[in-house]
Amino acid sequence: MQKVTLVGAGGKMGFRLTQNLKNSDYEMAYLEISPQGMQKLGEKGIVVTSAGNCIPEADIVILAVPDVALSMVSGEMIPMMKSGALVVTLDPAAALAGKLFSRSDVSYFITHPAHPSIFNWESEEEKMKDHFGGIAAKQSIVCALMSGTDDDYLKGEILARTFYGPIHRSHRITVEQMGLLEPALVETLASTCIYVIRQGLDEVIKRGVPAEAARDFLLGHLRIQMAVLFNELPGAVFSDAANKALQRGLKEFIKDDWRKVFEPENVRDQIASIT
Repeated sequence: MQKVTLVGAGGKMGFRLTQNLKNSDYEMAYLEISPQGMQKLGEKGIVVTSAGNCIPEADIVILAVPDVALSMVSGEMIPMMKSGALVVTLDPAAALAGKLFSRSDVSYFITHPAHPSIFNWESEEEKMKDHFGGIAAKQSIVCALMSGTDDDYLKGEILARTFYGPIHRSHRITVEQMGLLEPALVETLASTCIYVIRQGLDEVIKRGVPAEAARDFLLGHLRIQMAVLFNELPGAVFSDAANKALQRGLKEFIKDDWRKVFEPENVRDQIASIT
């Protein structure tokens, strides 16, 4: 039985992982310093321990803390780890920014959830309402080995499948590719576009469209638009009128150089700003 220590077990992400790990086949230890996090864990019957009691014996240490804290936390925890152990982080930003404490005798594995797809057609209501993942709906994950062996990768992926489960697909990619996905693709680009769409909804409501009518109309159109653009309806295309409106929108409020968000220097700047 592998010994796993979860650092930040009562935090936003750590608590989600705790829900799946507490009944797993791993021998778990949980670290948390915030009173609110400790209270949440206590309500689940989970006892918090100290780093000195578990880190030196752990086969795997999961650092489930915010990006801005990973430099400090990894500097405290990783020096205590035994040689040959595996460090797991849940985001590539700190690794790409060079903020993780470095040791040549431990391995580093990074994994991140894709969250349940908008094309999740699972019929049960519980699965349909699991938007984040890790509870009922299947989600895909991405995994990267920053350093170590294929055995280390397999060890990390099996663990990730456990704490992110249920899993649809697991994709092995590089750390650099993970940085292109997040923050560049899904946060800097997609979140911005979706935020603007939400602002547009508020604007038409301000201009007199009934709120429920506007919301129903927008969300229904988003579903069919996404289905067409992401080939969920093979052969389906936008109407001529819709294409004309799309081209007008591209000219009016999308900059021609928007793809620069994927250039290496720009990605580094994005990562620096969040770490």
